Amino acid sequence: MTFHQTLVEQSLRVAALVSGGKDSALALHRTIGDGHEVKYLVAMVPRREDSWMFHYPNIHMVDLFAEAAKIPLVKGETSGVREVELEDLKCLLKKLDIEGVVSGAVSSEYQRSRIEKICKEIRLVHIAPLWHENPAKLLQEIVDEKFDAIIVGVYAYGFDSSWLGKPFDPKTINQLTQLNQKYGISLVGEGGEYESLVINAPFFKKKIKLLKVEKVWKGQSGYLLVKKAELTNK
Repeated sequence: MTFHQTLVEQSLRVAALVSGGKDSALALHRTIGDGHEVKYLVAMVPRREDSWMFHYPNIHMVDLFAEAAKIPLVKGETSGVREVELEDLKCLLKKLDIEGVVSGAVSSEYQRSRIEKICKEIRLVHIAPLWHENPAKLLQEIVDEKFDAIIVGVYAYGFDSSWLGKPFDPKTINQLTQLNQKYGISLVGEGGEYESLVINAPFFKKKIKLLKVEKVWKGQSGYLLVKKAELTNK
């Protein structure tokens, strides 16, 4: 067993990459449960909508996400240009007193391999708790663990504006399964088919209440823009 593999079995000081979405939130939840010390949440803010690695709509909500979780947030700005944005992430991670990085990668080799490469270059362990797990079971875990998450962006054939704001519940999971069978979309939206926002999670000390939202629809895709939100008691 290599040093890299041995370390991940120990309790590590880690930074968790978060977007405010369900996959990074579930990965964070599992990491906390495994006994790792989550010192920071890390969010990259792209300057363009078509970033290959990082979420764009509602990335501003990550501030409330971190405040709700009571974990320090470190944000970095990135150009959003393919591959260049990875250097931006590496420069940020190098400054942190951590031993590992947590990501919510499920089946995207593009995402996993690039984070893995960054970690190896700066001698950090990459922890991907959801990697290669069954997407249907991950969605069910979101429901079973009582996450409160909604769909805030749809970008693939089969979706329409009625999906914006839908909660992740058994009905929504069933509808996503039907779209998966009919059009081949990723159940967890990892191909960019849809994006999500977590407004309550098991590790939250408070929950996020959305006060003002606006549906933005352009042709065949759109997103739910959160214009005002606050933290409330759970």
